[in-house]
Amino acid sequence: MNIKSAAFVKGVIGSNEILVNGKFQVAFLGRSNVGKSTLINSLTRKKNLAHSSLSPGKTIRMDFFLINDSFYFVDFPGYGYAKHSYQKREKLAKMILWYLMYSEIKNRLVILVIDVKVGLTPYDADMLKTFHEHHINYIIVANKMDNLRMGQKEKQIINLQQEYPNSEVIPYSSKQKYQGFELIRRISSYIS
Repeated sequence: MNIKSAAFVKGVIGSNEILVNGKFQVAFLGRSNVGKSTLINSLTRKKNLAHSSLSPGKTIRMDFFLINDSFYFVDFPGYGYAKHSYQKREKLAKMILWYLMYSEIKNRLVILVIDVKVGLTPYDADMLKTFHEHHINYIIVANKMDNLRMGQKEKQIINLQQEYPNSEVIPYSSKQKYQGFELIRRISSYIS
């Protein structure tokens, strides 16, 4: 699959008709400042499609982008940002959990974006537990591979695969477009 078109449709903070219009959804989840928006921009080859913020935790809604006029990329708020108030962290957590557990969306794939240098955080581990308990299809994208030296890259990916043997892990670098084709290919396999 080639991504030929990508356009912002709308930002959503709760129930909305876009959630249940039948189009496949690829949801990008991860902690704040892990590079979700940059990853979306890299995959679509549109530099300013999804807005990444210099101040982590700024996104407070689900942003929907129509891809190839047939499915959505959904950019979620980052979770686990310590400087948010307790109420804001709770609101964001509830929105993400509602989408994963209680909404009627079944036609989807979740991309769990992690910083490969940091590895899986406790928040990420909680997400994986939710995916398994609710039978949600997902892929872990180990982002920011360009921040590791050559010898570290393979070691870190092997460690992730050993720690979570039932999870598909794809290394990625938005800067270098590292493994971009493989990630698009895997996303495509869920859509078709």
